[in-house]
Amino acid sequence: MHKHRVVIIGGGFGGLATAKALARADVEITLIDRRNHHLFQPLLYQVATAALSPSEVAWPIRHLLRRQANVRVLMGTVVGVDKAARAVLLEDGARQPYDTLVLATGAQHAYFGHDEWEEHAPGLKTVEDATAIRRKLLLALEAAERETDAERRRALLTFAIIGGGPTGVEMAGAIVELGRASIRGQFNTLSPDDLRVVLIEGGKRVLPNFYSELSAYTLDALKRMGVGVELGKPVSAVDAEGVTYGDRHVATRTVIWAAGVAASPVAKWLGIEGDRAGRIKVEPDLSAPGLPDVFVIGDAASAVRDNGKPVPGVAPAAKQMGRHVARLIQRRIGGDTTPLPFAYKHDGDLATIGKSSAVIDFGWIKLKGWFAWWVWGLAHIYFLVETRTRIFITMSWLWIYLTGQRSSRLITHGDATKTRPLEEVNDN
Repeated sequence: MHKHRVVIIGGGFGGLATAKALARADVEITLIDRRNHHLFQPLLYQVATAALSPSEVAWPIRHLLRRQANVRVLMGTVVGVDKAARAVLLEDGARQPYDTLVLATGAQHAYFGHDEWEEHAPGLKTVEDATAIRRKLLLALEAAERETDAERRRALLTFAIIGGGPTGVEMAGAIVELGRASIRGQFNTLSPDDLRVVLIEGGKRVLPNFYSELSAYTLDALKRMGVGVELGKPVSAVDAEGVTYGDRHVATRTVIWAAGVAASPVAKWLGIEGDRAGRIKVEPDLSAPGLPDVFVIGDAASAVRDNGKPVPGVAPAAKQMGRHVARLIQRRIGGDTTPLPFAYKHDGDLATIGKSSAVIDFGWIKLKGWFAWWVWGLAHIYFLVETRTRIFITMSWLWIYLTGQRSSRLITHGDATKTRPLEEVNDN
């Protein structure tokens, strides 16, 4: 008789936490992901803004689980779940049987019914997204250096970020620092004062999930950096010429989407109706409705805390969910079927605004400014999965802090001057 088969879909924070928590369990684990790497998403924006390289925020899943004998890692794309036969369906026609299924598939960009905006306003969820955005940012500077028309030049040097949550705030500050560091002393016709960054938020304040005083501090800090912040003005159009919000239009060739996410198609796979974001409203123990042997965790799950508030879609929540599911699986294998509801412990909210400025809301204590920036940095370094990476990132941040220079300002994925004429770069 075979051992209990646990299939985990997704090698993100939730999936990896589940697998590691089952390291000593008498189970056979199969972890399936369409990519071969685990990504530390909280620092992905630093790849997009040339502070870090992709290898400093992503690691092969096989490498991370290399010492765990009960895990098998498969690279493949899941297209469905056969609930009756208890099998995961893969794009190449293969079927992976399971006794317990854990769906930790994460989220994708959501454009609120305007998917056509994605072409002109890419989001930031993958390494490919980050390197594409970095390329777009740096190409805009190169094109502006050669542009003689003042209006077109201004559009090239204007960067718009849609969404005032942590990702939007961090991107806005980082783009200002990247642009100024890249321009100063390195371009003949550009001045750091030519750079314009606009952060557009449809709500009444940036960082809406933070304490109001920290949101206000963040707003002031962004303005001091030179970021134009537009509040209470939902976006109504995004195209090759720029962004329209409220009754205003900003001409720009670079728009970044940080406003919303949707769950991967887990609800469709299970034949269950999801919420507005496509997430499955899970049972208290994180199982899917009517499917006690199928668990949904991380951004794919809609779970409620003891106080009635939703569990946030953040890395610590996904990791806690993964460990909870692993504990449930081990109890069930041992014959204990006692209900075990998931209890989320919120450790706090963190966001960096720029070099030497951040906000932290631990609930019992709230920090802002220079000290908060150091705490933010130490917290992120602590949660990185490898010692070597911790050292490299610490050195990169120290270099940027002391010199202001970013070492990963490479335009990759082809030679733009050969594949696209300058006029096309300017027009797009």
